[in-house]
Amino acid sequence: PTKNLGAYGDAGAITTNDKALAEQLRILRNYGSQKKYYNEVIGYNSRLDELQAGILRVKLKYLDLWNNHRKEAANELKSLFQDKGWQYQTTPDGYKHVYHQLVALSDTREVTIEALEKNGYQCQIHYPIPPYKSEAYAKHFLGSSFPLADKISNEVFSLPIHGYIWSKK
Repeated sequence: PTKNLGAYGDAGAITTNDKALAEQLRILRNYGSQKKYYNEVIGYNSRLDELQAGILRVKLKYLDLWNNHRKEAANELKSLFQDKGWQYQTTPDGYKHVYHQLVALSDTREVTIEALEKNGYQCQIHYPIPPYKSEAYAKHFLGSSFPLADKISNEVFSLPIHGYIWSKK
C-alpha cells in the first residue's frame, strides 16, 4: 500500500530507452540467461507474472493522480512542521518528485519521532545503517570512513505518506 504503484504480490518494472541496458536487464531478471539453463551472469528470478501485470495495468491510469496526492501531502506536512528546522530532500530544476517516501533529517531524531508518534504520526527509520557498514558491503570498505553517511543514518526518518493521504479529490 505504500508503493506509488503497487501490485497485490511481488511485482516490479524498470523502464529505459537504452536498448543495451534493456537487454542486460532482461538477462538479469531471467536468472542471468538469454537461453534457458545457460547462465551468462549471476541473475535473479524477477519476472512479472500475468496476474500482477493485469492489476498494475488497471492501476497505472491512476498513478499521476496518486503521485499528485503524495506531492500535496508532502507539501502539507512540510508546511505543518516548517518551524522544526528539519532538512528534506530537494528536487533539481526540471525534475519532479513523486514522494515514495517523505524523508527528513533531524539532529534530535529520537525525540522528534517520539513527539510525532504521540500525536498520531507513524514514522519510520528506513535506512538506519549506512551501506558501507552493512555486512554485505563492509568487507569492501575496511578502514574507510564516510562521515556524511554516518550523520545521515543517525538523523534520517520518514514521515507517513501514501497516495491516499490528505486527498483533496
